[in-house]
Amino acid sequence: MAGMFLDRVKIWVRGGDGGDGAATFRREAHVPRGGPDGGDGGRGGSIYLVTDPGQTTLRDYQHRHHYRGEPGGRGMGDKRHGKAGRDLVLSVPPGTGVYDDASGDLLADLVARDQRVLVARGGRGGLGNVHFATSTHQTPRHAQNGEPGAEHWLRLELRLIAEVGLVGLPNAGKSTLLAALTAAKPKIADYPFTTLAPNLGVLDLGDEDERRPTIADVPGLIEGASAGAGLGHAFLRHVERTRILVHVVDGASRDPEWDFNVIRDELQAHDPALLAKPMLVVFNKLDLPEAQAAWLAFRRARERQGLAALAVSAESRLGIPELRETLAEMLPDADELAAPPEPAGIVIHRFESAGQAFTADHDTGVYRVRGRRIERLAAQTNFDNEESAERFQRDLARLGVDAELRRAGVRPGDTVRIGGIELEWEPETWEAR
Repeated sequence: MAGMFLDRVKIWVRGGDGGDGAATFRREAHVPRGGPDGGDGGRGGSIYLVTDPGQTTLRDYQHRHHYRGEPGGRGMGDKRHGKAGRDLVLSVPPGTGVYDDASGDLLADLVARDQRVLVARGGRGGLGNVHFATSTHQTPRHAQNGEPGAEHWLRLELRLIAEVGLVGLPNAGKSTLLAALTAAKPKIADYPFTTLAPNLGVLDLGDEDERRPTIADVPGLIEGASAGAGLGHAFLRHVERTRILVHVVDGASRDPEWDFNVIRDELQAHDPALLAKPMLVVFNKLDLPEAQAAWLAFRRARERQGLAALAVSAESRLGIPELRETLAEMLPDADELAAPPEPAGIVIHRFESAGQAFTADHDTGVYRVRGRRIERLAAQTNFDNEESAERFQRDLARLGVDAELRRAGVRPGDTVRIGGIELEWEPETWEAR
């Protein structure tokens, strides 16, 4: 895509790992064997996305694609807890959809100012050994490792939030019209596919009108755009959020009626709801004789369809005041205009609960155990510590994982993978590989 406009990126996010808990004991001059005093590890920093109205593209993510939250600090003696990792906040423009890249699921739709969503939770800090003392076991050497942070590949897709969207074939005069209606100064040249990135401007409705609606010149569509031809497929989504569509037709083209129908067909193919939006047809280039000759028949055809149509010359400013007045009448009042053009805060992100459910299956020589709770326990176990490894063995029996693996046919020496941990199955003890 030419220019600096960027509306689709992939990023990898990982929350910070939790800090390890400490396995320490009090050391006092007159207490030969002090009790446990290991503090907890700090929580890892989480990663959030937040909307920033000052941004209009995703170009900040063009060259950097990996983001990691700060890890939590380790627990220390004297019951001192590790420091929590700092959260990482990434800014995106309003109109950014957040998708899980693996599943394609929509995680969040960020349309409102300062809307914020958690996209990678930091890992919990491990508990220090002070938590594991009991009346029968007063000097536990067991402390938990920190939990790894959640990680995913995300796809960010921007759909511009503009009140008015200009659509039309290449060279219909949309950029010139945008310049006539706003203070925007788009680059304009006299050939198709001039506009390779949407241009945004603020519509000037006059000194008496406090509204400041935005207007977007969406790159020219061609026949087959909804199926991916030309640039159309990449840009059609930018008209989905607009309140009003202004369909600009080159009145001096060989067949303005054909031009008009091509765009209607592409909008219909992309999303039929687009044709239900308030629409104004602008017949452009009225300063040229060909357009003057074609205007009457074109206007009558639109009247039969029940569509409002205006004739203008963006180049000579003919009809621009009337167009401005018509748009002012079509737009909502200032209060409604200040709200996003569709319900804000549509966040459908779901985090899997730390339930006890798990599955155990045999896959190409490896037994895999999957389940949020058991994967967390494995990640938080220090298998170099005999007491911690034994505790994990008891957890497996308590949760029913042991029995399920036996039913699946596990044998001594087989490899069992739980999350990112690989273990060698032994009936009594487990050894990390």
